[in-house]
Formats: sequence, C-alpha cells, structure tokens
Amino acid sequence: MTYADAPSRRSRTRATRAIAGLVGLTLTLVLAACTPTAAPTATTALRTLSVGATLEPASMDPWHNPAASIPQVLLYNVYETLVKVDSTGDIKPLLAQRWEVSPDRTTYTFHLNPAAKFASGAPVDAASVVANIERLKADAKLTETLRAQLAVVDSAEATETNRVEIRLTRPSVMWLYDMSSALGMILEPGFTGDLNTASAGSGPYSVKTHNRGDSVVLANNESYWGNPARFDEVTFRYFTDPNAMNAAMLSGDLDVVSNLQAPDALPQFADTSQFTTISGTTNGEVVLGLNHDTKALAKLEVRQALTMAIDRKALRDTVWNGQGTLIGSMAVPTDPWYEDLSGTNPYDPDKAKDLLKEAGYPAGRLSLRLRVPVIPYAVKSAQFVASQLRDVGVKVTVEELEFSRWLDQAFLKGDYDMTIVGHVEARDLGKFANPEYYWHYGDPEFAALYDAADRAMSDEQADALMKEAVKYLADDAAAIWLFALPNLVITKATITGVAQNASTLSFDLTTITSR
Repeated sequence: MTYADAPSRRSRTRATRAIAGLVGLTLTLVLAACTPTAAPTATTALRTLSVGATLEPASMDPWHNPAASIPQVLLYNVYETLVKVDSTGDIKPLLAQRWEVSPDRTTYTFHLNPAAKFASGAPVDAASVVANIERLKADAKLTETLRAQLAVVDSAEATETNRVEIRLTRPSVMWLYDMSSALGMILEPGFTGDLNTASAGSGPYSVKTHNRGDSVVLANNESYWGNPARFDEVTFRYFTDPNAMNAAMLSGDLDVVSNLQAPDALPQFADTSQFTTISGTTNGEVVLGLNHDTKALAKLEVRQALTMAIDRKALRDTVWNGQGTLIGSMAVPTDPWYEDLSGTNPYDPDKAKDLLKEAGYPAGRLSLRLRVPVIPYAVKSAQFVASQLRDVGVKVTVEELEFSRWLDQAFLKGDYDMTIVGHVEARDLGKFANPEYYWHYGDPEFAALYDAADRAMSDEQADALMKEAVKYLADDAAAIWLFALPNLVITKATITGVAQNASTLSFDLTTITSR
C-alpha cells in the first residue's frame, strides 16, 4: 500500500520497464498567399492512430457491464482515477497529487490536482469524488465485481475544495488498486446522457462514435487539463479473425495490434524497419473455469483428475506458440505474492483415470459441457482440452458462443460445467472468495485466508498471507490454470511509447506518440 506522500507502493515488478522517451509530433505548415501582402495561414494535418483489438465493447458503460473491453478503451484515456497503475505495476498519482493513509489503514486522504477538470470545463473537485462514490453505493445495478470492491468503503467526505477523505470499514490491501481501475473512474456528476453511447470524463479523449460491429472512435479533448493528447482521433478497430487483423497491420491499415492473437504470425513482423514487436507480461490468467455447482466438479478428486489429464505445457505450445507463462494458480509473475505452482497436480493421465474411478466416474461415466467465448485462445484451448479429457474417459461437448452470449449464459447465469476465458484484471485472486461469482467457489477456508491477507497491517504480512491463499487454490484445484497471456504488441516502426507490460485493463494511449 501507499503511505503519506509516497507516489507508489514499493516496486515489486519483475518485468522490464516500458519503452520511454516521447517524441514530439511535427506540424506541417501550409502557406497560402492570396495577395502579395496576405498573411500565411497555418493548418495542421489530422493526427490519427488506428489500433487493432479483439473484443468489441457491448457499450461504453463500465459500471453496468463487466466486459474488460470497455475499460480497455476508456480507462485513463477517457475517464481518470485518483491514482493509476503504471506498466511496472506501481501506483502513481493522477487526479490526486498525493495521499496519506491513517495508522490504522482505514482512512485515505487524497489531495486533488486543482487544475483537473472534466471535458465540459467543470472542476474535478472533492465534491465530484464524493458524488461518484455515493452514486456507486446507491446503484443497485452495479456489476457484481464493482459492488464487491465497493463494499469496504464506509463513507467519503469533501474536507476542502480539493481534499477528500475516504473511510473504509476495515483495512484493505487491495482497495487502492481497485480504485486505480473501473471502480475509481470519475464521471462528471452533472452528466445526464446515455452511458451506453456517450462519456463525461476528465481524460485527454472523449467518445466520439461507436460503430457497432466495427470500431470505437475517440476524439481529442482539446481542453484537457494535463499533457495534451498526441492524436486528434484514435480508432479501436475490432477483428474476430486474428489473421484479418494481421493482414490489416501488414497492409498499413493499422498502426498498432494491441495484443497479437496469433503468436505464430510473429515472423511476419520481423522487419524492424517497418515494425516494432513489444513482448511483455499481462495480468491475464487463462483459466479453465470449473462450475462448482456441477455435482461432479464439487469433488476434489474429480478436479484434480481433470487437471492431471491436461498437458498444460503442450497446450500452451500448441495453442499459443509457446508464448506466455505456465502458472498453477491465480497469480502472475508481476504479482508480489507470485510463486511458480505450475507443478501442482502435474500431468499424469493414468493417475487421472484412477482418481476419476475413485470418485465414482470410471471411463465413460462423466459428461461435461465446455462452453467458451469465440476468442482465439479460448477456442483453440477448448479443442485441446476436450481431446485430452476424452483420453481419460471424460465425455466433453464443446460449445462456442459469441462473447455477449457467453457473458449472459455462462458468466451471468452459470449455465456451463467448464469454460475458458482470460481474467485480465490486476490482482484478481479475491474473485475466488466470492461464492456468487460465476465459478461458485464457496470454500470458507480460502475466503478466510484471503480476508486475513487483505486486512494485513504491513506489505510483508499481506504478501505472506496472499502466498498461502494462492497455494490453497492450487492444492484445491479450484480451477485449472492453463497459462498467463503474454503482452505481444505490434506497432509500426514510427510508433513509440507503447507500454511493455499490460499491468491494467487500459490500453493506455497517454504515453503513445508517432514520429
């Protein structure tokens, strides 16, 4: 956690720092001389950036839709937070210039930047922060994740025009990190428009258009209070076919591929005079989720057997061209409590068959539905998983669902036995402590471990307890962790400033420029 005026928690990252050095844009002056005495007129070429992405947002409302594709576009770019997480995983000031934490770790005092204002020109003051917290607390339709994150907040008070005090019901290691993401995005209190299509933030961009089935266009906020946006327009273009996105990049129609969905295509971008390849880490655990409401999956022996039936290294090498990190629980290498648990319940199909038989499911007796969203890694992984589970006598029916349908049926209604999706939120271990979350994992011992870690009074104590919690999940085979997604970004050689690591949900445009 961050104390007093310190801008960030001590660095715990193991990843290389992001590319730095922002290069100024060149303005083209066009002189017009209608008469010998006419003054020259300056015009500026439109500065644009085209970003290829995979999942199109269902709306522009991050508070009522859990899809990570929404903050990918909006976080830090359109809506700002009191604090932000940089590419190394450290917490930095944003709307708040500094903050203090009380000795009992339950009261946070944020000192806001007096220059901060919304796109409308209204100030981002302490009253705005209080209004946002009160709005969320009163919102019965808030997403389950945000509601859980907000539960620890007791009250907020504007003690001065630019000073806000937020009181928690108990200490929480995770709370400040949550405030750097969707929970902490500040909406202008006076906004009365439709959040599905419009925006009212304080960031360097605003939502211009959402072309359904194609793209989202952001426009430069010309009155931005901080460092000006480096592009007049940024277009996020969405591709369901990774090969089509690669072709668009190769033909020059894209400036950036935000995360390469066909890693075997890396050699196509080897020409460094044309392209730059950025390779880093993400928070994205690709989880083979198990629905603990399914009778068979409530048994530890069955969950262990399914884990042992899958050669996860072979899966990663086959599905994602060997890219990414093998993990054995809900933690990634940039988490301070990470340790390599990929050897827990190792690949052993013979042992898997024995465990299934002991649990009352000899060959041919267990049938499971594997319902996955149509995302490249999920679809490819599902076929691999189905094949290996059939080898140990488990009947698997694979169903591929459009992402919106997957959200409705699997995520919201729990209508599945197994599923595969990448969980890209930072430090999201606590989702397993929520029995209402779509895995329906209600283990009280894990919940107690996680709660104790979150309440810890020091970073060292928190890290030690979080490690225990992470290991508990691995030993209990609460899910099957396939691998952690790598951050593979392709840019034109003229684009600089793209972060090496995807440490938040945001595709942060604020550091990117073109030379």
